[in-house]
Amino acid sequence: MNDATVKRGTARWIIMPILLALGLIYIFPLNWMVITAFKTIPETVAFPPTWLPREWMVKNFADVWRTGPFDRYALNSFFVSVGIVLMELIVSISAAYTFAKKRVPGSKVMYALILSGMMIPMQVTVVPTYLLLSKLGWINTYAALIVPFLSSSMAIFLLTESFKQIPNELLEAAKIDRAPEWRIVWSIVLPYAKPTLVTIALLVFIAHWNDLFWVLVMTSSENLQTLTAGIMKLKDADGLQWNTLMAGNVLLVAPILLLYIAANQQIKSAFTHGGLK
Repeated sequence: MNDATVKRGTARWIIMPILLALGLIYIFPLNWMVITAFKTIPETVAFPPTWLPREWMVKNFADVWRTGPFDRYALNSFFVSVGIVLMELIVSISAAYTFAKKRVPGSKVMYALILSGMMIPMQVTVVPTYLLLSKLGWINTYAALIVPFLSSSMAIFLLTESFKQIPNELLEAAKIDRAPEWRIVWSIVLPYAKPTLVTIALLVFIAHWNDLFWVLVMTSSENLQTLTAGIMKLKDADGLQWNTLMAGNVLLVAPILLLYIAANQQIKSAFTHGGLK
């Protein structure tokens, strides 16, 4: 056994406990949220706290659904989040393909301007965006929740860098075979960038599924509000009941965890083989 092997073994024994400790720290709040969601009201405030519920109260989740129109909230969250993902991907793919594979006068300047958008905090644009949407008569509409997010500087950047790695010879061969532009993008470009596309779609979905600020600013109608707004109201429904509140948060987080588990391999592939390598 050489010195390099000994050093690697020693480093592994040092790093693994640290990673395990960090993992426990990060997973503890999630675990506590799930456990509290199944507790009775007295047990949520008991001291010392119980690590597992004495009685598993599955009805807490039904209680959440009865406190308001949560079916409407869930439908709104799904419609808004998926709508933004689809429209943002369409816009970002078109822009990124142009920047990566087309020679357009002024494209470098335009690309730099788009990237500069990543340095502008959203809070700076809230007031002018609100005034614009108000003049258009879009306040309290789905358009106010979706249209302002139809483009993303980060998505365009990631896809542009991913598309640049596609060999030009491959695209030229398709053009020689008289393949239309849309077929080249659909059959060659998008499959090559699939990990990046999945990663962008997941990040965008999570951001807007969890969004509360924009929903509260742009809507006052309960028919347009999302799960995040509905869960915020739980603390005022019948007083602050931690078990019901945590059950609501579990319902909010569950779709995101399922999506992440489904897309885990694609995300790893995007960061190891894509434009961020």
